Amino acid sequence: MSTISDSQDNANQANPGVAIDDVYAIARHYRFQWEEAQGCYVLLFPEGMIKLNGGAGEVIKRVDGQRRVADIVADVQSSFPDVGGIEADVIAMLNLAVEKAWLEKRA
Repeated sequence: MSTISDSQDNANQANPGVAIDDVYAIARHYRFQWEEAQGCYVLLFPEGMIKLNGGAGEVIKRVDGQRRVADIVADVQSSFPDVGGIEADVIAMLNLAVEKAWLEKRA
């Protein structure tokens, strides 16, 4: 079982933009919600909608402008204890969301 400190270096080497102590929020021009018609979480914005797969939705729904990346990783790990390598996946998803400007860094 990996821990945050054990796999942090590998995850940060692969995704140097997101640090374990960073805090992110949904960017102001996006709205995150469950879309019943789509059967998934989505990010809505003035020009359209981004459908998030199950894993991405599970990560983004925990982004609240208060939690550190480490807290989000720990929460996802506790929700899916049988999934290995989840920290790297969470950080990769957050890094993608930052690159796409879906998230804004708060701290």
